[in-house]
Amino acid sequence: MQGQYRLGVDAGGTFTDFVLAGRDGRVRLFKSASTPQDGTRAIAAGLAQIAAALDRPVEEIVRDCDLCINGTTVALNALIELKGVKVGLLCTAGHEDSIEIRLGHKEEGYRYDADYPPAPQLVPRQLRMPVRERVLADGTVHEPLNEDDVRAAIEVFRREGVQAVAVSFVWAPANDAHEKRALALLREALPGVFVCAGHEVYPQVREYTRTSTTIVNAYLSPVMARYVARIDDYFRSLGARGAVRYFQSNGGLAVGEIMRRRAVNAINSGPASAPQAGLYVAAPFGIDNIITVDMGGTSFDITMARGGQTNLNRNIDFLRHRIGVPMIHVETLGAGGGSIAHLNAFGMLEVGPRSAGANPGPACYGLGGEEPTVTDANMALGYLRPDAVLGGTIRLDLERARSAITRGVAQPLGLTLARAAYGISTLVNLNMANGIRRISIENGYDPRDFALVCAGGAAGMHITALAEEIGSRSVLVPKIASCLCAFGQVISDVKYHFLASAVMRLDAQADLERVDRLFDDMAQRGRELLGADGFAPERIHLERKVEMRYQGQIHECQVEVPPGPVTAATLRTLLRDFHARHEQLYTYSEPHSVVELVNLETMASGSVDKPALPALPAGNGDPSAALTDMRDMLFDGEGRWTATPVYDGARLLADDRIDGPAVIEEPTTTLVVRPGWTAQLHRSGTYLLTRGQA
Repeated sequence: MQGQYRLGVDAGGTFTDFVLAGRDGRVRLFKSASTPQDGTRAIAAGLAQIAAALDRPVEEIVRDCDLCINGTTVALNALIELKGVKVGLLCTAGHEDSIEIRLGHKEEGYRYDADYPPAPQLVPRQLRMPVRERVLADGTVHEPLNEDDVRAAIEVFRREGVQAVAVSFVWAPANDAHEKRALALLREALPGVFVCAGHEVYPQVREYTRTSTTIVNAYLSPVMARYVARIDDYFRSLGARGAVRYFQSNGGLAVGEIMRRRAVNAINSGPASAPQAGLYVAAPFGIDNIITVDMGGTSFDITMARGGQTNLNRNIDFLRHRIGVPMIHVETLGAGGGSIAHLNAFGMLEVGPRSAGANPGPACYGLGGEEPTVTDANMALGYLRPDAVLGGTIRLDLERARSAITRGVAQPLGLTLARAAYGISTLVNLNMANGIRRISIENGYDPRDFALVCAGGAAGMHITALAEEIGSRSVLVPKIASCLCAFGQVISDVKYHFLASAVMRLDAQADLERVDRLFDDMAQRGRELLGADGFAPERIHLERKVEMRYQGQIHECQVEVPPGPVTAATLRTLLRDFHARHEQLYTYSEPHSVVELVNLETMASGSVDKPALPALPAGNGDPSAALTDMRDMLFDGEGRWTATPVYDGARLLADDRIDGPAVIEEPTTTLVVRPGWTAQLHRSGTYLLTRGQA
């Protein structure tokens, strides 16, 4: 780190988190209420807190930051709320409806539901314009591009006031000449309209995936460009000495110029930094299999890393839109502290996905919220301290929480207040556990082989109950848990992904020289981008992967490619690893069947210096000096209240050990240690929670 500080800003749905990491190893946490209408307002509020804490002007602090990093939900929110721009599509004639046909796909659980509504379309039918042209799978031109069709489409787009155009022609990855010419005509005739093409956004085979990804990018990029411009201008006005970096869905950083053109890479911008932060805090324990769970005020995000490697997914359906570009696999649920408990049409209790957010917030906030939430339930169970002050401004009100639960759940169901509150907590835990199973078991991994890493301000109150539900016996709760994603940003590298296609049988006639050339080309582009970004060659690292399948299959398995030229020995390694991965995922392999190569991928990363965390002073294992209170708390559904010790986390020392039941109160989060669990504070500032024998 060249500057004195590194600043990470994570804009969530309820709060915007700030992490200021200093060269001295000190990490400071700050929070401000999110302002979706103008992100600079929340950032200004957070920077004002930082300036007050350091007693230095904001401009001076920003100038002293070597990196200012922003993770944002702008693209995600625009996609959720369908508030992108008006988009037109140029496609090969006859393929205007491929994004509606969706390869015949219908979401799991709704396959036979005739009443399930079709997926929303970002491009209406009248703006999907056919162009007569055709490229074959080998790249030869079967039918030349009809430029009159492109010009006719341009007139329609101009008349309709289209703000962005996506171009996706069949087999453009094999020959992109037609897409390039169409882009040139669009840019000449429609200045000020954002345009992008499939060979730029997702240069791999699968026409539906490429078209959908390109449309999503066109739909979101103008929105993201406006946001980036505001943030860049704001930090520039404060004297920032370098360009703001933005967090990408692939788990790396990029400058604003990249994000303006590739907003599809920013959809999971916020939660994508969680696994990197989780691996960082798990490293002192020798743990490299982690599941990071981030429970904030609005949502619950789950990510996974195995063997020290983050879990990247491609070709996924996100909010019912197919997206092909690499993204950190994030399972998102409507299960935050503000998730509302309500009775459904059958009179049964449900929790979420609707949230009270920050305004009005849970009933206990006293800001006008009247519906019971998860936070209200935690208050009623005794986990949260009555009259505690949240974020320096919100004083929690126990009686309001009890009244909301009684009125909304207990009375309608004929339950006691205690059973109603415990039921709310149990339901949200089950929802979260099911999400963890989707990201682990459904991808061939046993969650019992992973440690849970706690993130977000609300997760600490649920983490041990959640671990019991999925069978995990180890939990890590860093003191910086409430801002873990923002911390993940300040320790993350700059990353660029490059994609290509090379469909071929992997036998003795396989064109390995072609594969080698494609990998070399992607590596060269990565080195050029990172070199322009200021990275020396020794700080640039390359990772290569391929997608393979048995001949006749319609799905692929991803396999890592070892370093060096692609040779016959490399091919043998790839085939061995492919069979093993296929068996891991689908319980069988066919070593004697023909295998095909489909897609290639290279990730180029530039490593940044990681801020070190200071070592906590050692104690003697006795936490009694940090004991501040005894409160009655409920840990089961039978109504048995337990007098439970409460500890001040700021007064605990390294090696201090706490046996559950107990509660540890940190400045920005509360950790509930259920009966049967033990928490021990490590010198790195992370609690290791372990479960005894049942």
